[in-house]
Amino acid sequence: MTKTKWAVDTAHSSVDFSVKHMMIANVKGTFNEFSAEIDADPNDLTTADISFSIDTASIDTRNEDRDNHLRSADFFDVENFPKLTFKATEIVSNGDGEYELQGDLTIRGVTRKESFTVKFEGQGKDPWGNEKVGFSANGKIKRSDYGLTWNAALETGGVLVGDQIKISLEIQAAKA
Repeated sequence: MTKTKWAVDTAHSSVDFSVKHMMIANVKGTFNEFSAEIDADPNDLTTADISFSIDTASIDTRNEDRDNHLRSADFFDVENFPKLTFKATEIVSNGDGEYELQGDLTIRGVTRKESFTVKFEGQGKDPWGNEKVGFSANGKIKRSDYGLTWNAALETGGVLVGDQIKISLEIQAAKA
């Protein structure tokens, strides 16, 4: 199969994250607005062109005060950096529909190489005859690598917000 353009179906996709809070629990959140450009043969992602863009103001942790703090200059600084972007630079097959996706992640104007594990979840036609594909991706980044260093010390030792961020994407896309 040759490469095909795919349009992300945001109603059936998600961009989620989790971070340690008070060093004892994981707090989860999502970004509600995102887009991607995917030009790929879903049966062989090694030749794919993939870029992703997330509207940082669309962060949602189900807590308005926390979301507003995350939008502030202490974290994402959405007024100056409205987008978080990722551009794939290398995709290596691990076999069985799994891949190691490497690329340039840009947050707050800082770009670093990051790696995500991607799994091709399948392909099929919806009831209206549209060709659809599904992918999942998982990875971890350190927020301090991107200047997201705000924190508060705890009386018991440790910090309020962990440095490691777990990222999870579930993507459904339609043939464009």
